[in-house]
Amino acid sequence: MTSLLEAAGVAPAALGPVAVIVAFAVDRLAGEPRDRWHPVAWIGRALSAAGAPWPRASPHRAFLLGTLCWLGGAAVSLIVAGGLARGIVAIESALRSAGRLDSAVILPGVLLGLVLKPTLSLRMLRDEVLAVERATAAGIEPARAQLRRLVSRDTSALSESVIRESAIESLAENLNDAFVAPLFWFALGGLPAAALYRFANTADAMWGYRGRFEWAGKWAARADDVLSYVPARITALLIAAAAPASTRGLGREAAITPSPNSGWPMAMMALALGVHLSKPGVYALNATARAPETRDLERGITVAARAAWLAVGLCVAVLLWRSAARWR
Repeated sequence: MTSLLEAAGVAPAALGPVAVIVAFAVDRLAGEPRDRWHPVAWIGRALSAAGAPWPRASPHRAFLLGTLCWLGGAAVSLIVAGGLARGIVAIESALRSAGRLDSAVILPGVLLGLVLKPTLSLRMLRDEVLAVERATAAGIEPARAQLRRLVSRDTSALSESVIRESAIESLAENLNDAFVAPLFWFALGGLPAAALYRFANTADAMWGYRGRFEWAGKWAARADDVLSYVPARITALLIAAAAPASTRGLGREAAITPSPNSGWPMAMMALALGVHLSKPGVYALNATARAPETRDLERGITVAARAAWLAVGLCVAVLLWRSAARWR
């Protein structure tokens, strides 16, 4: 099985732990590359251009075009990531053949980590959430404007309390989308799987909402739901372990939200911080708890950081187990 995976472009499990550590370190130290060099920004521009004519199409035609475009984008993501992974595997094989065993894992592992990094964006998430809290010191309008960088909802009438709730919700939801889920898929299927998830999540963010792309984005929304199903629940458990906090009532709270996935990390964060988080008129998580304060947002960032470390440790452990199984 391992040889078949490698032939398909999934880098050997032996390279995985190094790659995950490198990607995490680069994210923490350097953050995001400029848009001109960022694959996710390229995907975003391509999705925007492809979807421009769809709002004028009939519902059935829009659905068909959106589905075909998603499948094409997913194929490109898999092919490009698979090609990069195969190139890294070839470098590893060449180093082993040359007797450079000391470099056969480190150098390819570092290269794999560098190409894995664009699928992770934990530092940017932390910075954006903190920026919302800092903006509140300048007034409600700057805070609303800053929050628009994080959420898709209308922020024009949100109070300071709801702005803070929204920022914490985004922190919890995107801890899964921007970190845990890519690592989950990398552990299962290597770079191609992580790249596919990042494409799917970006497509859902751009097309998967009601309104202009309601029909065109249905496939993208459902695909993201499927790919995020297990990681979202793992993220909730990681938040619980990082707090630490009881998961009692988690399933009931998570079911309140319309999304089959985002409610899990958001509900667990609400329970862990002992605050209520809400989207007015849609849901209220941990509704009987108090409203969050500045210290709760700061603690939420700390909990998310701890959960991220746990996610890295879990991913590395799975990859080490795979690597050990390969040599049995």
